[in-house]
Amino acid sequence: MSLSVIGAGFGRTGTDSLKSALNILGYGPCHHMHEIMASEVQQQRWLTKAVGENIGWDSLFEGFNCAVDWPSARYWEELAALYPEAKVVLTHRSPESWWNSYSKTILPALMRFREQQDQPSMAWLVVGADYFEGRPDDKDFVLERYADNIARARSSVAPDRLIELELGNGWDALCAGLGVPVPDVPYPSGNTTVDFRTKLELD
Repeated sequence: MSLSVIGAGFGRTGTDSLKSALNILGYGPCHHMHEIMASEVQQQRWLTKAVGENIGWDSLFEGFNCAVDWPSARYWEELAALYPEAKVVLTHRSPESWWNSYSKTILPALMRFREQQDQPSMAWLVVGADYFEGRPDDKDFVLERYADNIARARSSVAPDRLIELELGNGWDALCAGLGVPVPDVPYPSGNTTVDFRTKLELD
């Protein structure tokens, strides 16, 4: 297994659309948090990783050729070093826009999972517990982590390897960075705030 594209952007920066776009371009199957939520095998493997037990990346990404969104985005630097030929895609949006989306989707899901004390929550362990140091509702702290992640990608990834995608940009930057033609289909759009909240029954 070798990842050809690694997503460095946080969830709620267009990662679901990026996943669909990479699949359309032939880089899939693409790993995303959706795959974990839909697979008991994936959940158990990532829980093993989250609690600090030894499990290899080949096992975590078995059957996938690229990875975006949580939880791979929190490990993008390690993955980029492990797969030096892979492109790194940094999806982003303005900090306030991102917080507005995150605070209506990922955050309430994390807070609900944290309250489920009967067993460790996969989502809480994989996304919230240590990356945000147990403070996923601390806006200033979370936005510092968000800005720091963008800055690290820009400063540490070679320009010819880094692809930046601002939310809403469409195909051009992605295809130029990958060196492939723009497909004759609209750039995907999905997993809106309403979609996310409906899926997790947050309303």
